[in-house]
Amino acid sequence: MARRVRKIVRIDEEKCNGCGLCVPSCEEGAIQIIDGKARLVEDRLCDGLGNCLGECPQDAITIEEREAEEFDAEGVAEYLGALESTAAGSACGGGCPGATALSLGREENAAPSAGAQPSQLCNWPVQLTLVPPHAPWLDGADLLISADCVPYALGGFHGELLAGKKVITACPKLDEVRPYLAKLVEVFQSNDIRRVTVARMEVPCCAGLVALVRQALEASGRSTHFEELVIGIEGRQLVGVGA
Repeated sequence: MARRVRKIVRIDEEKCNGCGLCVPSCEEGAIQIIDGKARLVEDRLCDGLGNCLGECPQDAITIEEREAEEFDAEGVAEYLGALESTAAGSACGGGCPGATALSLGREENAAPSAGAQPSQLCNWPVQLTLVPPHAPWLDGADLLISADCVPYALGGFHGELLAGKKVITACPKLDEVRPYLAKLVEVFQSNDIRRVTVARMEVPCCAGLVALVRQALEASGRSTHFEELVIGIEGRQLVGVGA
């Protein structure tokens, strides 16, 4: 494709916090959240009009003039069609702000205060389908992998289990497990996970989450401290097994 000097979007990655507000404003889909940052997918997809500028709270997006591929309207149509097909088979498409990897700024070792229980959530997203394997908060993490029902059964979930940990949630019974295995293998291979705690419910089907994590650790070739916690339906910890 021909190249010429023209106006095109520039994203300052140091200023970008990955909030994703610019993604919906780009009608061509030229901006997506990749590895926790807004990035221009391809020069040919950007028309250079700058509709995304006003959506950036960090002032990370500007318009510059440089040599780039010509804007490709037909290519945009094909690309948007591909994005729609991908989103149709997913709970949330690749550029969804709800899937943006975020560290929430809470101190990992902060003790819960008296009175109302504060949230101990330190990362986003939490659902395994949405978690980017290279999310910056994964590297060096003390990782809690929790079955979806555990926070509802265990009243002290935030103070007893979540404080000081990053969390990923999944359901081994209702979710498709095969993509989860591949995702977890990539998570373990790409990051130095210090410790893995799997919290599951006492019901038999929930044991599949423990098997899944163990299999992913083995396939990744990583050796890390592993602990299993079993939570009763009535809301107390029944078993804690370290390995």
